[in-house]
Amino acid sequence: MREMLDDSRIRAIAGSATSREELWTRLVSAAGVETMVEIGVFRGDFSAEILAHCPRVSTYFMIDPWRHLDGWNKPANVDDRTFAKFFLWVRARTAQWPDRIRILRGRTVDVIDHIADQSLDLAYIDADHTLRGITIDLVRSYPKIRDGGWIGGDDFMPDIWQHPSPYDPTLVFPFAVHFAEAVGAEIYALPFYQFLFRKSATGFRFIDLTAQYPDVSLRLQCRDGS
Repeated sequence: MREMLDDSRIRAIAGSATSREELWTRLVSAAGVETMVEIGVFRGDFSAEILAHCPRVSTYFMIDPWRHLDGWNKPANVDDRTFAKFFLWVRARTAQWPDRIRILRGRTVDVIDHIADQSLDLAYIDADHTLRGITIDLVRSYPKIRDGGWIGGDDFMPDIWQHPSPYDPTLVFPFAVHFAEAVGAEIYALPFYQFLFRKSATGFRFIDLTAQYPDVSLRLQCRDGS
């Protein structure tokens, strides 16, 4: 039986967590997550933390192309040789949990349909943080979450110019807020630039637990990122 992750529990965890890793291991445990996907694995640091500290997670899908992508204008888009090393690191870091991991190597649009609709308790998104990337990842992962399940992610930056020019802006915020509004969900801004919302049409509300997001419009941020 899954534990209850409600508003008071979310606020308590957010208020006491001392790192992103602690925040999510506690949220995952409190929600009773058994099946989840991480989109954007990179070197596997987050994966290893969840697998080590959340033993109830029995199926952990890992989506990442681990290759250089044309058109992705972000600092993490390194060369293929470096990505190959990252992939080996991920395999090594998660080798002790072979029965729990499911590696889907490819872009979200190419591999996510290997996951059945309504089958996941949680999707954690930490991949291409451009407007194109977060749109694809949220729209394509949403049907995979069971009713009452959760979607969260990283790089929910109050300033879209996370990286200087010539890199593209980071638009996880405010796009995730607008997506939550479209599906009628409450969405939390959490410490360490994280977000979380539940797949449950309880009515849209943006709950900022960090006091870093006074304005969800882009008007004041439409400037050069240099």
